[in-house]
Amino acid sequence: MRTICFYFEIHKIIHLKRYRFFDIGTDHYYYDDYLNETTITETAERSYIPALTALLDMVKKSKGEFKVAFSISGVALEQLEIYAPAVLDLLHQLNDTRCCEFLAEPYSHGLSSLINEECFREDVMRQAAKMKELFGKKPKVFRNSSLIYSDEIGATVASMGFKGMLTEGAKHILGWKSPHYVYHCCQAPSLKLLLRDYKLSDDIGLRFSNSTWNEYPLYADVYTDWIAAFPKEETVINIFMELCALGIDQPLSSNILEFLKALPAQAKEKGIT
Repeated sequence: MRTICFYFEIHKIIHLKRYRFFDIGTDHYYYDDYLNETTITETAERSYIPALTALLDMVKKSKGEFKVAFSISGVALEQLEIYAPAVLDLLHQLNDTRCCEFLAEPYSHGLSSLINEECFREDVMRQAAKMKELFGKKPKVFRNSSLIYSDEIGATVASMGFKGMLTEGAKHILGWKSPHYVYHCCQAPSLKLLLRDYKLSDDIGLRFSNSTWNEYPLYADVYTDWIAAFPKEETVINIFMELCALGIDQPLSSNILEFLKALPAQAKEKGIT
């Protein structure tokens, strides 16, 4: 049985305000609260709320057959709690369906995994604790910032108790191998690795509304035909992208959500879950 794994990332940076020379020593507040609020609320209205509403409808209409995963940085959660609680409400509704999984990632969405293992561990466990506080369950799968991976990072992640990790199905690393299998970390074989299919992911996240693309306009039946055409041994198709691809990168006027909603039925017709 071939399976599609949908995962969406939610992250928003915290903006720093313009800090002038004469502010040195007199002003010790560094954040641009206005820009932070306008950025997160605009993204919520244009993308997060309609996209999460569509995903919730997909779960309900499929009677639990459609499932989805999210990775949310700690700094994004902080901003959502303050400026866009409606987004958290939708995430709670998805969580209540038991068809939604929340992943762990560095709280700051930073790059400590490349530099300092102790800071990396603290950052990850802080975010995992926040996820458990909000959604009642501790993440079992880890996703690093920008899907960064090495076997050393994988071993560290496994030592923190995670069962799986997401990473990029980079062509220059895989060579002739396919991203459509479950791999394992060589330094910690118990850690399963799910590799992003960058082409299929970017067909939705980057190219969907590009009228000069040779596959434009893309329909759900065509997309699932591509997946069904893979060799039968390739059973895991990982589609990873930022949630803001639905509504920001690909505007709602492009019918991106209608395309997404049509995928489960088209996949089911072809024996894909």
